[in-house]
Amino acid sequence: MNLASSSLLVLTPGDDVAVARGDIAKGQELFADGLGVTALADIASGHKIALRGVAQGQPVRKYGQIIGQASAALRPGDYVHVHNLQMPAASSTQALANVYQPTVYHADEARFAGYVRADGRVGTRNYIGVISSVNCSATVCKQIAATFDAGRLRDYPNVDGVVAITHGSGCGMGAKGEGIEILQRTLRGYADHVNFAGVLVIGLGCEVNQLAPLMQQLADRPALLKASLVIQDAGGTRETVQRGIALVEAMLDGVNRQQRSSVSARHLTVGLQCGGSDGYSGISANPALGAAVDLVVGHGGTAILSETPEIYGAEHLLTARAASAQVADKLMSRIHWWEDYVRQHDGDMNNNPSPGNKAGGITTILEKSLGAVAKAGATGLMAVYQYGEAIEQNGLVFMDTPGYDPVSATGQVAGGANLICFTTGRGSTYGCKPTPSLKIATNTRLFQRMSLDMDFNAGAIVDAEESVAEAGARLFELMLATASGRKTCSEENGLGDNEFLPWQIGAVM
Repeated sequence: MNLASSSLLVLTPGDDVAVARGDIAKGQELFADGLGVTALADIASGHKIALRGVAQGQPVRKYGQIIGQASAALRPGDYVHVHNLQMPAASSTQALANVYQPTVYHADEARFAGYVRADGRVGTRNYIGVISSVNCSATVCKQIAATFDAGRLRDYPNVDGVVAITHGSGCGMGAKGEGIEILQRTLRGYADHVNFAGVLVIGLGCEVNQLAPLMQQLADRPALLKASLVIQDAGGTRETVQRGIALVEAMLDGVNRQQRSSVSARHLTVGLQCGGSDGYSGISANPALGAAVDLVVGHGGTAILSETPEIYGAEHLLTARAASAQVADKLMSRIHWWEDYVRQHDGDMNNNPSPGNKAGGITTILEKSLGAVAKAGATGLMAVYQYGEAIEQNGLVFMDTPGYDPVSATGQVAGGANLICFTTGRGSTYGCKPTPSLKIATNTRLFQRMSLDMDFNAGAIVDAEESVAEAGARLFELMLATASGRKTCSEENGLGDNEFLPWQIGAVM
């Protein structure tokens, strides 16, 4: 990546387009990649300018990869966006030779202070969860959790809080099939999450998603403090709230006895997210996160790449790093599933980027995907998982999820993520209890404008003040500090109680 030009960012020599480092005025003389061009229009920061002429219908390259085709002839200096760049008529997967290399682990062991559970897993937070099996018990769960504010927990300094995990499903759905399987897998993942030292699960009683199977699954975690209530058996909502408060109170002493201790960074499982992306996402925040991910993996930890619709068109960069042909095939099967799924609903895989992404300078899903894959760093792809499936493989893995951030992160947390790293160029404020969520700003202006919501400024890369490797090392240290208890901005702002959103598939009846 050549960041030498003061006005333009050229990501790979020979690219057809460059990215504006700041606002460019029409008529401004520019120089990049050995070429001099004159801006033929005003171009906003983060948006693209043509460095070379491209005939109509021909491919346009950025990152050294195809991001679309010219829908009109491009002249050097043209502003390049939705008016003259479109998805190719056919977007077949590009074949690359497999370049997988086994991970080389660091000799020095990075560490953080976490909560070691009886089964050997390590939490980064110490919560009690109040979990609804069905939407009908959501209000009861919220009323119980709301009782335990900071004042009520003052005598329990090691209890991070009592959080309600509620959702809008659990009934009016088939008793078998993919829809309920995903919901049950997700709820099981949360109830068994390492950041919960205690859980109270509450149902209505007549719902499709009954409590008994979940409680039976939790029986194999004896150290977890757990209880359940059924509203219809307890005598009603008020009675359930009062009994629920008493059950949570009975857990507080045991949860508070948990203490942090120094552990290896191999116990980190990091969910990778990007939302509200802009033209800098694939230049600064995502590559910096990728560099940090390489450090996580190099110290024996795990990173979960997700958002399948947002790697579309860049999947060849992942299959080329797959640890086996089976891993590559499993990823491609999920890509094909999404193509069929979207087709069945009269959709279009290029429906993404969103309007906000486009306002930030991203034109096609190919461009967005190439930037998004940078979050995964450079290590081998070790496994591919279904939504909400428990992650058991260390290293870089992929989980099939939608691109919608709350749904995607919910699946990652259900799979075991004890830290979320979330890159943003437009300004996402996402919180994710019981898992802390770090916000990584792509540009300095965003970091300064939303300083109480952004945890890390990757804009120093765009400003040519820091290399990607330097930013990645700094982010890795922040990840360790956060895992050790340093509060994120979303935690300071009280976010994360309402973001649990399982993926809903299937008929609502």
